[in-house]
Amino acid sequence: MVRKLLLALVALVIAAFAGLMLTKTLPYYTFEKGIHFLTTKSDETNDSPVFRLGFYVHITTSLLVLVAGLLQFLPVLARRGPGLHRQLGKFYVVGILALAAPSGLILAYFANGGLAAQVGFTLQCLVWWLCTWKAYRAARQRQWSLHVDWMLRSFAVTLAALALRGESYVMYYVFETKPIETYLTVTWLSWVGNLILVEVLLEVGLGRYFLQEFMPDLRRKLVA
Repeated sequence: MVRKLLLALVALVIAAFAGLMLTKTLPYYTFEKGIHFLTTKSDETNDSPVFRLGFYVHITTSLLVLVAGLLQFLPVLARRGPGLHRQLGKFYVVGILALAAPSGLILAYFANGGLAAQVGFTLQCLVWWLCTWKAYRAARQRQWSLHVDWMLRSFAVTLAALALRGESYVMYYVFETKPIETYLTVTWLSWVGNLILVEVLLEVGLGRYFLQEFMPDLRRKLVA
């Protein structure tokens, strides 16, 4: 019961973050160049069609795969059968492999903060792509335990956007770090920290817990 309550709380936090990100994302669809995050970019970058394509693809697909990923771990949906799970999974995998991660590489190239930030965001996208691909391949091979473990790793990187904003707030307002120090730190900590945390949780049995407690019916139907 305690585990289910904790997971429900985590799901609510992620859902609230997704709603917040939606409100933050909508103003960009006016396609103006001088608003919010885009004001940190040079005129040359804002005028680049490659950057703008990457930016709009990334902010759109990243939000959608965040929601799709969250739904994968809700037992009430998983127990409806393999059909919905497969469709959500396909959307999540294709969204990351074909759109969100590649567009993230474009944004990494244009990242502020110099080489340290560019390398950090580039590695994040590559690890995100690889974890998602391995989750997909494990599912195709019907290795369900590996599939869940790699999906958890993939979703941990998906949640880097949430971690980045939370860690930035704590570092800047609590520890009073300088803006550039905050930015360069969370560029790496947001996804590396999430991966370390999920590895710890996997060691204590989080993957097995999802298989045994949340998706027993789904697992039996997929194996059949």
